[in-house]
Amino acid sequence: MTVRTISAAVPASTAPSPRRRDGRSARAYDAESFALVVAAAAFVLCIPVATLVFWGRDLPISGRGSLGEFIAISGGVVAAAAFVLARIVKRRLRGRGPAELSRFLWFDVAALALSYAAIALLCWLGMATVMEHSFTGAVVFTSPGVVIAAAATALTAYIAYLSGADLSARQLSLVLALFLVAGMLTAMLSSQDPLWWQMNLSALGMTHDVSALTFNLTLVVSGVIVTTIARTGTAAVPADTPQERRRRTIVRTLFVLLGVLLACVGVFPVDQFFLLHNTVATGMGVAFGVLALALPWLLPAMPRTFQALGYIYVAVVIVLTILFFTGVYNLTAVELIASLLIFSWIIIFLRNVQGFPAGATSSTGAEAAS
Repeated sequence: MTVRTISAAVPASTAPSPRRRDGRSARAYDAESFALVVAAAAFVLCIPVATLVFWGRDLPISGRGSLGEFIAISGGVVAAAAFVLARIVKRRLRGRGPAELSRFLWFDVAALALSYAAIALLCWLGMATVMEHSFTGAVVFTSPGVVIAAAATALTAYIAYLSGADLSARQLSLVLALFLVAGMLTAMLSSQDPLWWQMNLSALGMTHDVSALTFNLTLVVSGVIVTTIARTGTAAVPADTPQERRRRTIVRTLFVLLGVLLACVGVFPVDQFFLLHNTVATGMGVAFGVLALALPWLLPAMPRTFQALGYIYVAVVIVLTILFFTGVYNLTAVELIASLLIFSWIIIFLRNVQGFPAGATSSTGAEAAS
């Protein structure tokens, strides 16, 4: 009698529920199962295509008509398809965990699918370039080439599906970081001018080879990712009052401006649009400075350590600019360090904004939280 009374007094929401716990595990395993099915489908579909393309010839590791080029293209296609499929399945199931972002619009999904395709393309191109330098003069026979291509394509589909199935602000930060690293390294490795660094970072986009295409594509797609972050990444920002909604709108506008200017840096190469290129690059730095310096007023719920980090980053960029004009550093060093600071700040911002506590909608709440 006593046991029944105590059991009945415990609310259903607080009592441990093995069934609910099993349900969460089942949903997680469902995502894994879907990803395995998608990977298996990519593997099977890739085999006849690769056989047709590779038939009767030995394959170079990288370059035009190579194994690396085929894997990069097929990986980009299946990465975009797997990501879109994951979002469709997610929407049909109506499952939304605590890490899930606000509802994605169609252009968000399109932009991120393009980003995933570009990440796969650049990662495989970069890996093929590294392997080419590691195995100088080596070729791949048709049969192992088909198997390698199918396996790499299946792996790409598996990773893209799992990432799209549980997309969060923190994952967006990882996507941005991975894409920037892959794109820049691929552009540097494939550059035909080994002394490009003596001019500036934008010199990677001046040539007419794959290096310029990679560099400019990296900047354009990174800009697209940042503009997508402007809405989805700030969904957790408190907006309970008209003042807070205005402040969140300002943050989003600055992020959109930052993304558009970044994309324009890639759209307008420095050798063809010198003045316009430098103008949008400078504007990107100004937009970042305004966003970092005004953050304590725009988002007072942000941790004070992160607010201070923004001040430090802006100060470092200013010091680097002074050192460049005094001849201590060349422009490439300044651009590399400034780019690293700006994008690391954006990534840390995404990781912090998702951790907003419920009710942290004012400076008072922020002070109490800190």
